[in-house]
Amino acid sequence: MLLGRRIAAATTAFTLIAGGFFSVAGSAAAAAPDSCAEAAEVTVLPSPLAPWTGAPLRVMVIAEKPVEGTLSLIAPDGKVAVKSTDRHEGPPYSWFAEVAAPAAGTWRATLEVGHASADCSPLTRDISVSAHKPEPVRIPAGSIWQARNSWSTTNEALFSAWIEKLFDAPPDQDLNWKVWYEVLRDPSRNFLYNYLGRNEDHTQTGLRPDCADFVYFLRAYFAFKMGLPFGYSNCSRGFGGRPPKCYQWFDVEHPEVTRPPPPPEQADAQAAAAPPAPQPEQRTPSLLRLFSGAQDQPAAPATTPAAKTKTPPPPKRPTNFGEYLRDVGDVVHTGAVRAGDDNSDFYIVPLTKEALRPGTVYADPYGHVLMLVRRVPEADGTPGVFLAVDAEPDGSITRKRFWRGNFLFVHEPSLGTPGFKHFRPIMRDKTGALRRLSNAEIAKNPQYGDFSPEQTQITAEDFYDRMDDVMSPEPLDPQRAMIDAITSLTEQVKTRVTSVENGRKYQAKQAGDTAMPDGASIFETTGAWEDYSTPARDFRLLIAIDVVRGFPDRFVRRSGRYAIPPGKSAADVKNELQSMLASELAARKISYTRSDGSQWTLSVKDVVDRAADFEMAYNPNDCVELRWGARENSEEASTCKRHAPQAQRAKMSDYRGWFRERHWPAHA
Repeated sequence: MLLGRRIAAATTAFTLIAGGFFSVAGSAAAAAPDSCAEAAEVTVLPSPLAPWTGAPLRVMVIAEKPVEGTLSLIAPDGKVAVKSTDRHEGPPYSWFAEVAAPAAGTWRATLEVGHASADCSPLTRDISVSAHKPEPVRIPAGSIWQARNSWSTTNEALFSAWIEKLFDAPPDQDLNWKVWYEVLRDPSRNFLYNYLGRNEDHTQTGLRPDCADFVYFLRAYFAFKMGLPFGYSNCSRGFGGRPPKCYQWFDVEHPEVTRPPPPPEQADAQAAAAPPAPQPEQRTPSLLRLFSGAQDQPAAPATTPAAKTKTPPPPKRPTNFGEYLRDVGDVVHTGAVRAGDDNSDFYIVPLTKEALRPGTVYADPYGHVLMLVRRVPEADGTPGVFLAVDAEPDGSITRKRFWRGNFLFVHEPSLGTPGFKHFRPIMRDKTGALRRLSNAEIAKNPQYGDFSPEQTQITAEDFYDRMDDVMSPEPLDPQRAMIDAITSLTEQVKTRVTSVENGRKYQAKQAGDTAMPDGASIFETTGAWEDYSTPARDFRLLIAIDVVRGFPDRFVRRSGRYAIPPGKSAADVKNELQSMLASELAARKISYTRSDGSQWTLSVKDVVDRAADFEMAYNPNDCVELRWGARENSEEASTCKRHAPQAQRAKMSDYRGWFRERHWPAHA
C-alpha cells in the first residue's frame, strides 16, 4: 500500500487534489535522517472543504507508518489552540483535532513526530480560514455530484480513517443506533459533516438500509463528499446451485438508469419455476421480488399477439443524493457482495493487518454483510480484536467484534465468494469513461497491489486460525481467550434482545399475523417478516453457541498457539477451561421484556442450555417468551398470550433441520 504513497523528503507541501486534501513533507525534513523521511509520509485533510469562521475547523492527519506524534492547531496569532496526542491505531494511523470557532487568517496544522533514533522536525500545513461564508460546492445540472477526483491509496486511507472516527468508542462499550443517519448527523463523529458547505447533512431521509445497502451507502457518502467516482452492480443472488453473478454496472455519471432489468440468470430461474401459460393467474416476478425476495404479485392476464401492450413509463431520474441512495438500495443486495469475478463491486484481499483496515467489507456466505471499523491490538495478554458494524433488517446499526460466531466462513460454490473484501477501484479510461479495475489490474497497480486469492484457497479452520494470528500475534492466555469468546457471545445475545423487542412492539400494534414466506425465503425477504423475524440471526447464534461450547477442544487442537502455564499440560488446561466455562456463562446476564411489559432475566448459560429451542424461536407471531425458549407452564411463560398460526408452526417444524444441522438452505 505504500508504493503509491512515497513522498520525497526534500519536496515542499503540494496539493494532490485541487481544493481538497494535501500531502505534506516539510522542506525542513530534507536534511533529516531516513526515519524522519518515512514519518513525513502523512496526509492532511481540513474540513470543511472551504474553512470559514462560521463553522468548526476540523483537521485529520493520516500516516501509513505507526509513528508517534502530537497534532497541534496553531491560530493566526501564533498560539496553540488545540493539541492532540491521541493516535488512532492503524493502518492507517490517524489524528484528529477541532477548533469550534476559528478566527479568520492562516492557521497551521503541525504534527510533531517523536522518534527514538532521530530528532524530527515538525511537519506543517497552512490552512486558510475565511472571514466570510464561501460559495458552496456547485453540482453541475443533471448530476448527483461531480467526480472531480480519482481513487488512490491516499483516498482509500482517508476513507478508512473517516470510517474509524465515525464508529469510534472504547472496545468494551456497546455501540448502536436506531437508524444510520443518526451517526452521520453527529458532528463529533462525522468528520465530513457539512463538508461541502451546502447544509447537505440536514436533509431528512427515511432510508433504513439493510446490511448490503449500508456498506454501499457509506462508500457513496464518502465519494459524494470527496468528489470521487462511485458505482454499483445489478447482480443475481445465486440460484439453482449457481453462485451470485453481476451483469450490469451503473456509475454515478449516469444516474438516469435507476431501475435496471432483472439479472438474466435470476429471471430465467424464476420463469422456469412459473406455471405454464396460458393460465390466467400466472405469476411473473415483480421488480421488488427480483431484488429483495418478496412474494411475487399476480400478473395481468396473458394477451393475444394482436393485443396492444402499454409501454411502462420511463424510470424517474434521481434529483438529489438521497434519491440516488434510494435507487442504489433498490438494486444492491448481499449477492452483489458475495459475487467473486471481475464484474463484481469487490475484490478479495490478503489476511493481514495492513489489508484488514477500516472500511474493509466482509461477505458472509449466508447472506450477511459487515464492515470493519477498528483494529484493537493485542496488549498485556488481552487478545487483539477487529471491530465491525452492520445494519439489521429493522434499520438498526450495531458495532460488534470479529469472532467465529458472527463472521461465518464456508466454501460452498453456490453461495459465492465469502470473506474480507475491498471496494473495487474506479478509474477513468482514455476516453474519459469510468470503469472498474480487474483483479489482475489491481494486483499490478502500484497504488493498490492488494488483490489476493488466499481466502479462496484455505479451509474454514485455516481461515479462523489465520485471523487469530493476525489479531493476536503473541501467544494467548487461554482463559482470557475463552472469556473473550464468551464476551462476544454475550454481545450477540444482547443484540437479539433488541431485535425481539422491536418485534414485540410491532406486533402489539398489529391486529393480524405477519405473513411467513416459504422455504429458504424465510432468510431473505422484505416487509414485516424481514424486519421482525430472526431466522438468520438465530442461525448465527446457534453457531456462536457451538463455538463457545467447543472452545476447550479448540484450545487443545491449537495448544501451541497459547501460553500454557509452567508445570501444566494441555489436558490440565482443558479441564480448567471446562470448569470455568459454566461459571462464566452463568455470571453473564441479559433481560428481556415479557408480553405484559415486565422484565425477565436470563443468564447466558440459560440461553446456551436452550439452544435447541432457538431452532424454532424466530417467528415474530409468537410471544417473546417463546422466542426466548421459555418452558411451557413455567412462571416465565405465564405471561405469553400470542402464538404463531398452526400452519406457520408446521412449516417451522419442516425447516427445523436447517438449524439443527447448521446447514443454510440454497435457493432452488
